[in-house]
Amino acid sequence: MKFSKTYIRFNWLTLVFIYLVVIAGSFVRITGSGMGCPDWPKCFGQWIPPSSESELPENYKDLYSEKRATKIERFAQFLRNMGLEETSEQLKSDPNLRVEQDFNSKKTWIEYVNRLFGFFAGNAMLVSFIWLIWKYRKRKLIFLAGINLILMSAQAWFGSIVVASNLVPWTITIHMLLALIIIALQIYFIREISPSQIKMLPQSKLDFYLIWICFGVTFFQMFLGTQVREAIDLLTTAGISRESWTEELGLIFYIHRSFSWLVLVFLFVIAWKNENRNKYLSIRYVFCFLILELVSGVLLAHFDTPGLVQTSHLIFAAIIFGILTMLVFRSKILSVKPI
Repeated sequence: MKFSKTYIRFNWLTLVFIYLVVIAGSFVRITGSGMGCPDWPKCFGQWIPPSSESELPENYKDLYSEKRATKIERFAQFLRNMGLEETSEQLKSDPNLRVEQDFNSKKTWIEYVNRLFGFFAGNAMLVSFIWLIWKYRKRKLIFLAGINLILMSAQAWFGSIVVASNLVPWTITIHMLLALIIIALQIYFIREISPSQIKMLPQSKLDFYLIWICFGVTFFQMFLGTQVREAIDLLTTAGISRESWTEELGLIFYIHRSFSWLVLVFLFVIAWKNENRNKYLSIRYVFCFLILELVSGVLLAHFDTPGLVQTSHLIFAAIIFGILTMLVFRSKILSVKPI
């Protein structure tokens, strides 16, 4: 079945919106704007957030603290039903979850822009799904698009939990992993509808397996990265100086750092062989972005870098993950004809 260029381009645009959500979410994190809007999906009960505290009722902190307590209780019950009783009790007994932050117009609008990108991405996926049913009716793709739409809805719901829980670290990690799964499924969907992506990229057996290994390690690296970031946030809150971070972070930091260099070695082999044989642009791109990723990682580890470097570090990692996902879906072991 042939899909229109408009439909294919629309799904590429949807992927861009998904990436923008990830980028905006990172910017929210580094600016500490996650609680800029204490409720969800509205912001201070409004679709267009307020610009000054004078637009809010005097008791707005008490009002949103009560609403959050109700949401936390429901989520705690959900965790309890899943057998996570200890986590549920920790969430309910954390006194910090009842404390509302002072209104900050800048943080409110940063969080609001993040939600706007989420709105555009979610609705783009919905339009694509309806378009698919109305015009193409391909069962496999309807199922795939439907699953991703459900995951996007779950991601939006879980975003409200992240807000309600005052950005409890493990919720941020799950939020990030869900975003990666959504990106991967969207890329696979594009591969299925786009003629340029359906074309397979023959690789040697070694390159084929190295690409898969790099893909798996990168996914794991992004998980470890969120853990390292959460640990650093706790160390910063505790007043521990940057010079002591490496020692305090321990094994998880060393694994994260070592795996980055491992991916570099593997991708260097793939890139070197690619230049001598296939010259695929995607492999050139992923190697270049990995270099940028490593540079930003070194800056984060050893220098007092601004928040934008943190965002760049995540952006490069997400782009590397996306390109490797494309390569995984498109690569095949090169057939060698017997002489």
